Amino acid sequence: MSIQSFLKIVLVSGGLLILSPVVSMQAAPLLLAQSSAQSAETKVNQGLTFIQQGKLNEAIAAFRQAIRLNPNLAAAHYNLGLALRQAGQLQPSADAFYQATKADPNFALAYANLGAALLEGSNLKQARDYLTRAIELDPRSGVAQYNLGLVYMQEKNYAGAVQAFQKAANLSLNAPEPLFQLGQAYQQQGKPKEAIAAFQQAIQRSPNYVEAHYSLGLVSYYQGNLDRALNAFRKATEINPKFANGYYAAGLAFARQGKNVDARRVLQYAKDLFMAQGNTAWAKKTEQQLQQLARLGQGKMQN
Repeated sequence: MSIQSFLKIVLVSGGLLILSPVVSMQAAPLLLAQSSAQSAETKVNQGLTFIQQGKLNEAIAAFRQAIRLNPNLAAAHYNLGLALRQAGQLQPSADAFYQATKADPNFALAYANLGAALLEGSNLKQARDYLTRAIELDPRSGVAQYNLGLVYMQEKNYAGAVQAFQKAANLSLNAPEPLFQLGQAYQQQGKPKEAIAAFQQAIQRSPNYVEAHYSLGLVSYYQGNLDRALNAFRKATEINPKFANGYYAAGLAFARQGKNVDARRVLQYAKDLFMAQGNTAWAKKTEQQLQQLARLGQGKMQN
């Protein structure tokens, strides 16, 4: 197999944020006024205190008790959904967000988080419907726009994804993730120049964004700009010295330049990292590249 086809496999199957994790609203719980009585509102506030203390199970119990005291209290359902999602209980979390929307049909945050939970569960149609509703209620929700873009990516609606990520980037001016995903969408559309610009903007917002540097390197590699590709791969591995795919890609770029000594050195390091990380499949692929280098010799690598 050629050098370039191997690098395509890295892009598609390397697990490097083709879809990055869905953004949640855990930083925005609803804090209710304290009541002198043992009320549902009091239980919600107790649950939020438990969250701040890192006592997740106690928080979940408090939110559930608040719901028993007042089943129509949207904030109790909403915060229960956040806590369950933090605990990794995806379906119960979605159920709680759904109950929050039933208690308050104009609760944009609940719709946004319900859509995010459904997206994580690969229920794309319902995720899209609820995220669209969240945007209708709050057109300035960057998180809802971002998650809607992720839905479109999974549906291969790349034009829709570009629009959603552009809106999310404009609404969330400090977040690099919308710009990174915008670059991914442009790649899928076959627009490398736009992808490069998006990755560079993501890096401007977050200079230590490993995946953005790596993706910038991949696009540059395919564009034939091997020096820029190597600089990007080098930066990614400087930020995360255990980032094996960065070394692997750098090895392929060196090989394409005919610098086989450097290619062997970096590929061997990548192979050792893959082995140490238990990734035997990619260690084997890297070994195949090392064997190909040995067979073809300097300047004979396939591209």
